[in-house]
Amino acid sequence: MSAAQRPGIARVSAVQADVTLKTVDRTPTAVVKAATTWAEFPNLWGPMLSQVWSFLRGSAPEGLWMRGHNVMLYKDDVPNVEVGVQVTRSFDACGSVVPSALPGGVVAAATHSGPVGRIGETHDAVRDWLEQHGHRPAGPLWEIYGDPDPSTGDFTVEVMWLVTPDAS
Repeated sequence: MSAAQRPGIARVSAVQADVTLKTVDRTPTAVVKAATTWAEFPNLWGPMLSQVWSFLRGSAPEGLWMRGHNVMLYKDDVPNVEVGVQVTRSFDACGSVVPSALPGGVVAAATHSGPVGRIGETHDAVRDWLEQHGHRPAGPLWEIYGDPDPSTGDFTVEVMWLVTPDAS
């Protein structure tokens, strides 16, 4: 995803972001899935996330959520998206809330700190870093949200792009 694809974000110079390659484990999630457009997505993600939290606070199996963070998984450029929360294990689907997982493998990762409306700039920085270092994205990319800063409302968000294993 690039800043140009996210509504309201024009591509200017990419932010300076420390990008690293690391290996991450597959992480179970509870999500609501959608095939949408980039123009529609800003209006959809909030209600999608609310459905997941209603499930987790209501009929979810005991111990399913144990301090997991909010996540957004972008499977492709359609975009096919999954919005939800990290959980401890798989579970039986409940309405539109279904079990899924963040991918495991080698990722290019950067931390976005600041207004969430500028997160596209961090994605651009990761994409630019991949190009500069001869790595290729392997498809999905995702965001793991920390808690908002109570004084500013800004988030610390881990931005991750799956990288092809043979990239070098």
